[in-house]
Amino acid sequence: MKETSVRVDGINSPLLEAGPRESLEAVVFVHGNPGSIADWTRLVASVGEFARAVAMDMPGFGSADKPEEFDYSVGGYALHLGRLLTECAVERAHLVLHDFGGPWGLAWAAANPGAIASVTLIDTGVLLDYRWHYLARIWQTPWLGELFMAATTRTGMRLLLRHGNPRGLPVEYVDQAFDSFDAATRRAVLRLYRNTRATNGAMQDIAKALRPWDLPAQVIWGAHDPYISVDFAERQRAVFPRAEVLILPDSGHWPFIDDPDAVANTILPFLRRQLRAG
Repeated sequence: MKETSVRVDGINSPLLEAGPRESLEAVVFVHGNPGSIADWTRLVASVGEFARAVAMDMPGFGSADKPEEFDYSVGGYALHLGRLLTECAVERAHLVLHDFGGPWGLAWAAANPGAIASVTLIDTGVLLDYRWHYLARIWQTPWLGELFMAATTRTGMRLLLRHGNPRGLPVEYVDQAFDSFDAATRRAVLRLYRNTRATNGAMQDIAKALRPWDLPAQVIWGAHDPYISVDFAERQRAVFPRAEVLILPDSGHWPFIDDPDAVANTILPFLRRQLRAG
């Protein structure tokens, strides 16, 4: 496994890669908020034993550049993801998506369905009729969102991320997330959520574009997720009829962190099968 960087449209992003770099087919890991390539270290290394794997920090998050002028919207991130994959010479992608990485990756997939080999959704997906969680509503509210961000401390983030995570998250993981949660990331989060208030129309468009392709898919969900209800796990079959669904009864929004063995034992066999089939 190797960490380098990739530069697209003047924006530099850390890049984590494993497996044969010459392969045009890759497993592509896309984090959400407030994620980074640190979310995927173990899985990238494991996938690298049998396939090419890539993960990158998206603009505004982790150690990626966080420019004021970037389009912090689902559409903006989808376009940037596509350019990143072009720069990395990935022509056929097995998407592994979490949190906001779901809308970003699925919006790109809807525009490029022929480039998608499979989809893995971790506490994310095509969220039809979704209602925003309480933090999102705070971030979407002018002034209140800014006050909340300004008041967020390391201890506060630790307490916040205990909510809906019965197993808890490792302190080192939360601390790493906080270390990257600087003023520019907080600004990016506010802009992203404010640019994504109305979601159902966009989700309908994604569903309409992807449903006819009947893509191989797996869905992994923490039963206690306080941000995106576990009810959405089974609903993914409306778009991905063949989806394999796993509910982790003791997990929250970050099952790849709070139950990494269960997630790896599900994701890796699925990806092996898809790569053999391709």
